[in-house]
Parts: sequence; structure tokens; C-alpha cells
Amino acid sequence: MSGASKFAVIGGSRGYDLLARHSFGEETDSFELDSPFGKSGIIHSFGGETPFYFLSRHGDFGYEITAPFVNYRANIWALKLLGVERIISWSQPGSLVPARAPGSFCVPDDIIDQTRNRAGTFYKNTGLGFIRLGEPFCPEIRKSLDGGLSSAGADFRKSGVYCCTEGPRLETPAEVKMFRKMGADMVGMTLAPEAFLAREMEICYASVCMMSNFAEGIKKRPFKKGELFEGMLTEKESAKVASSFELFPEIISGALGGLAGMERACDCGKAMERYRKAGKVGDDLLDDIRSFGE
Repeated sequence: MSGASKFAVIGGSRGYDLLARHSFGEETDSFELDSPFGKSGIIHSFGGETPFYFLSRHGDFGYEITAPFVNYRANIWALKLLGVERIISWSQPGSLVPARAPGSFCVPDDIIDQTRNRAGTFYKNTGLGFIRLGEPFCPEIRKSLDGGLSSAGADFRKSGVYCCTEGPRLETPAEVKMFRKMGADMVGMTLAPEAFLAREMEICYASVCMMSNFAEGIKKRPFKKGELFEGMLTEKESAKVASSFELFPEIISGALGGLAGMERACDCGKAMERYRKAGKVGDDLLDDIRSFGE
């Protein structure tokens, strides 16, 4: 690896392709890191003004791993091992609000976890991991994402509630109604337990979300065999989504630039301080977790 970076971007395989065309350039390293939970593939882009690591959740060569089977613990572990302090996550949920059309953006400030079978903590079978989540997404990264979206001229909302489901299936109309009544604005499959694991590692984490479609039942759409989302997008909406997706590198670049000059003053980096004061963890959380075992 050449140097080190304190920033990371987590996205999907399409994000990898887009950044490869616009942001990575030739000054990159690609490598794998091992952890007690498995391996993670990392790209280090160090040629731009703000070097960063990129991690593709679903695989580098297409949608190879669906959301419920992503190794979230291995991924966050790898970024902690690299010294990452701030993570920007890219997600493409479905909109639960008619006014939030496909192709529009949101920087969520809260999350509802509806996953069921995912390993959600590094501290299995211990008395640790009781962390406060009054702000589940880092306010400093959220502010930087607002700046990146504004600079890119994107249509976005500064707040919203993300509901994370287990997947890989999409949600039923009844579930969508329930999530709306619960106060959710969008529904996806990737931010939990990713956000919670980052907090356990005392890494700042926030997400920029682009609405990929309307969730089932929000807009009446006929089933179309063989098409993306089986007809949940009109041609106009599909074009808007494609156009908005191209803003990804500019949004990320703007957000990372804003963070580069900002000292960490949030509470994310002290999430485990209570346990540290009690002598149950030290400064090296990775070493502590190794000692606990699987």
C-alpha cells in the first residue's frame, strides 16, 4: 500500500465501476485483508486531493453477493485495521414517499433495523456493545454530504429515516405500509448492521442515499417480465436514476474534501469509552475482539 488514508467509501459494484472511470485513475492499490470474520477486498485511491479506500459490498465484478450475505463484520474490521476514521456509505433504497422520486437523494439521520439473521455486533457472548445511538449517523459526515450534494446540484433532502430489511426479496405492499406508519422514508437492505458495527469500532459513518425506485404499492406499476425491478420504474424515472447515478463521484469528492479539513469533534470516536474506563477494552479494539473469539 502507498501511504494511508483516514477515509473510506463503501458502495456497490456499480459504484466501483463509476469511480474507476472518474476517481481512481492509475494511482491505486488493490489488495485483500484478512480478519477473524473473513476476507475483504479493498481499493486504495491515493492520486487525488483526498486519498480514500473503496470497498464494494456486493463484489467487484457485478452483483455477486446479496445484502443479507455481505460480510459486514469483515468489511468494517478491515477498514479499522487500515486506520480509517470516517466512512461514507452509498445506498440505493426504494422511496416510501411519493414526493421523493427515483433519482432524488437523501442524507438519512435515523434508521429502523428490520433485519433478522445478520451478525450485528463484534461482541458476541460478552457483556459489551451496549452503545447509545441517539445519532446513528455521524453529524459531521452528514454535513459534508450536504455540501457535496449541493455542489453537485443534486435534488436532495437533508434528513430522513432509512428502514433496513433482510432481503434479498423486495418488500410486500403491506410491509411498505407498515414501514411508512413506523416513520420510514425509504427502504433498503444495506445500512444495518453496517452503521452499528462502525460505531462499535468508533468509526464515524453516514450514508448518502439515492432513491432507486418507488417501493411496492407507493405507485401503481404493472409487472414487466425480465426488466430491472420488473417494471417498478418508468422510462423517465429510469433515465433520471441513471443521470443521478453519474453524480456519485462528484458528490463523494465534494464530501471528502469537506471532511479533509474538519477535525473529528463528534461523539462517534468515544462510543466504547465507558468500557475503556472500566478496563474492559483498551485502545486497540481489534486486539480486544481477537481475545474474545468468535
